[in-house]
Amino acid sequence: MAYPRPTLSQLRQQALQDVVSGGIPGVVAVLRFSVLYVLAMVLAGLAWLHYGYIDWVSLQSVPWTATDEYLAAWGALKGVYRKGATAATGTATFPATGASTIPAGTQFALQGGVLATASAESVTADGQTVVDWTASSTGSAGVTLGTIVTLSSPVPGIQTSGTVTGVTVSGADIENEDDFRTRVMDAFQAQGQDGKQADYVDWAEAVTGVTRAWCVGNGFGAGTVVVYVMLDEANAATGGFPVGTDGTAAGDPRYTTATGDQLTVANAIQAERPVTALVITCAPIAQPVDFVITDLGTGDTTANHAAIKTALADMFRRVSAPGGTINPNDWQEAIAAIGLDSFEVKSPTDPVVGANQGSMPVLGTVSGADGVAW
Repeated sequence: MAYPRPTLSQLRQQALQDVVSGGIPGVVAVLRFSVLYVLAMVLAGLAWLHYGYIDWVSLQSVPWTATDEYLAAWGALKGVYRKGATAATGTATFPATGASTIPAGTQFALQGGVLATASAESVTADGQTVVDWTASSTGSAGVTLGTIVTLSSPVPGIQTSGTVTGVTVSGADIENEDDFRTRVMDAFQAQGQDGKQADYVDWAEAVTGVTRAWCVGNGFGAGTVVVYVMLDEANAATGGFPVGTDGTAAGDPRYTTATGDQLTVANAIQAERPVTALVITCAPIAQPVDFVITDLGTGDTTANHAAIKTALADMFRRVSAPGGTINPNDWQEAIAAIGLDSFEVKSPTDPVVGANQGSMPVLGTVSGADGVAW
């Protein structure tokens, strides 16, 4: 049973009543500006602050309500740490004349306001120079292949504008507290780490930027563990899908080495996995699912179209998985929650099933009876 914390008004009334009934000769009431009245108000305020402090202590005393550094301390007891922000890195290509190169330390401006620095001198061949760059600040940069890159100051023999031709690491913001708390609670509920499926999911989700992960045992044959990951916030520009190629951690000769986001996750799992497991980190294969929604009546408005698309996108994020199944009741419930007077999902009508082990249903186009995409 929860303890009913007294309000400040109740404490003030109690303090005044204690003064009146305290047996002081001649005191039957307390005047508004008397010394006794002021003292009663002060003591009631102090008591109210003490109750507040005890409330705060009780919240920090358990991991499911702890906040800030106290939540971090609970997580540290289980080896779970908050994911820090990371800076995006990648490569950019510029047209070049002769053997001109971009020196290390050169500043760039990427389309969208992201600043970056050349981490090494560029390599020039066949009229182009390729340079490695690192974003100047941490956080979700939203940089994708083809993003325009501009030199902050001219370099002789190098065209001012180029394009991003590779994203090695996607930038990510610091993990929000609710997601961190969820991982801390999962760690307390887990019964040790011994290489079970849930452990691989936990190891993958501990990597900065990773928001969802799935594990498939023997996915590529006996002794293999396939881990699929998504980076919904860090890679919002690519629909949350990892930027890189599938494979194993660096130094594992048994399979092709991964690149980009997949390599980051594979390297993190490598230090935790059972020694004989061949862990292959993969990006799910997008399987777009198109919807036709009719019978909206007076609710056939642009605002409701956007709300339906948002509800469906949220449903896919919550329910979809590589090789998984999404049932009609999933999308019916998602749309019904909007509160429309009427609607009918003309298509699809049957459960949506991943075409193969790695295929993950994602939201495609949403249109009305006229076939025009919303």
